[in-house]
Amino acid sequence: MFRALAVLRVVVLAYTVAINAYRNNFEHPALGWSCIGIMVVGTIASIVVYAAPERRLPAILVADLALAVAMLLATPVIKGEWFHATIPGYFIVGALLAWAVRYGWRGGTAAAVLLGGIDLLIRRDVSQQDWANVFLLLLGGSMVGFLCESLTTMAADRDRAQREAAAAAERARLARVVHDGVLQVLALMQRRGGELGGEAAELGRLAGAQEQALRTLIRSQDSVTPARAAGVSADLAAALGGLGARARTEVALPAGAVDLPAHAVAEITAVAKACLDNVSRHVGEDAPAWILLEDLGNRVEVTVRDEGPGIAPGRLEEAEHQGRLGVLESIRGRIRDLGGEATLDTGSYGTEWTFVVPRPGSPGGDR
Repeated sequence: MFRALAVLRVVVLAYTVAINAYRNNFEHPALGWSCIGIMVVGTIASIVVYAAPERRLPAILVADLALAVAMLLATPVIKGEWFHATIPGYFIVGALLAWAVRYGWRGGTAAAVLLGGIDLLIRRDVSQQDWANVFLLLLGGSMVGFLCESLTTMAADRDRAQREAAAAAERARLARVVHDGVLQVLALMQRRGGELGGEAAELGRLAGAQEQALRTLIRSQDSVTPARAAGVSADLAAALGGLGARARTEVALPAGAVDLPAHAVAEITAVAKACLDNVSRHVGEDAPAWILLEDLGNRVEVTVRDEGPGIAPGRLEEAEHQGRLGVLESIRGRIRDLGGEATLDTGSYGTEWTFVVPRPGSPGGDR
């Protein structure tokens, strides 16, 4: 839209220069042509600045609108009180539409009211044509703003639909792969373990439990996106408190509830559980562990600590190189997807993970 607006600005500027040169009815020609030069420079500057989205700041749009207002206010001084056409003419449409594109129908209407009001106030004699021009400003600003808002919403809906379709296709592909490979192997292990008995029976039982968990995940995969969109919240403190069921695990929680979006609670809990699983696997089933949850207002901080031998230098990099992505994806990946940070402190004294996750919608919560 701003690229199209750049073309329009050149067209209205060319018309403004041509009509003023044709009429040449300035009482103060030097000032009049100075205003024309300022509009030329302003048009070039606006095209360059608006070309980059990050430069479309409120201050720039205010300056753009202020230039149009200044040109209107200069008209009775330069042309005299009984002027018929303003110096900028259609030039003011550029600033008007910039506000409409950037701020929607509200911005377009506000800019139209300001420009139209000033256009009427500076005239000694307001004609029917002048009222018609103001009406067109109001109509153009509000309608273009409304259309831009609609286009933005439609583009966002289209992008979201494309992402969801791509995610659904990928989930379906992975489900087929898991079903054809992992699930069948786990089912075979469960059956053969039961037949062999002894320790093999326990392995078969564990394989059966994992098979059921994977099947449940596959069946519920389509609910991932709606859960995020629904805005459902959950209590992180209660979710982490459930992890205290592990032997010798102490969980320290705030006195009240710590509400976060449900998907964030599920992901943070999964991260803490992955850390406890690592403690059980690498330190021992009965090794002590501690979980601390702190609610810091605009963010939450979760710490998981143990007193094991620590992680050997280079061990995580080696595991990643071997394709074992437990820490990279199950822990760091989940926190990264939530916009948070995961910090690891490890040594002979033990291992401590610290996870900081911003609370959506809170001041300073976005990193």
